[in-house]
Amino acid sequence: MKLIHELLRDLREDRDLKQSDIAEKISTTQQQYSKYETGESELPLRAVSILADYYDVSADYLMGRIAWSNRVPGLDKRVTDAYTAGEVMNDILSLGADGRAAVVEYIFLQKLKKDYRQKKENEKDGPQT
Repeated sequence: MKLIHELLRDLREDRDLKQSDIAEKISTTQQQYSKYETGESELPLRAVSILADYYDVSADYLMGRIAWSNRVPGLDKRVTDAYTAGEVMNDILSLGADGRAAVVEYIFLQKLKKDYRQKKENEKDGPQT
């Protein structure tokens, strides 16, 4: 994963913005903002919040804590006691192509199993009139 100063630069450059444009958004000088982008100074929490909203990314992404940039509803939900949906997604994406394909195949098989059980349950209940 990228470091915060690399993410700051990439987000700004992807939008063809100048350092002074972003500095103005977080109420600082271009010189100080430059220090955030080079890693010479740490970005204040207030600025993390402002920039996460401005770039429409999560603060966790901006801080380099997660690998995906978009805020996706539900990624913080627990899949199991040990994993959130986002953590599962991150683990799947860290696998090679064969591993990812195996996970997708397993999910497909679990859906078939669920559908089969539901069909058997409906047959047991008989036709509803």
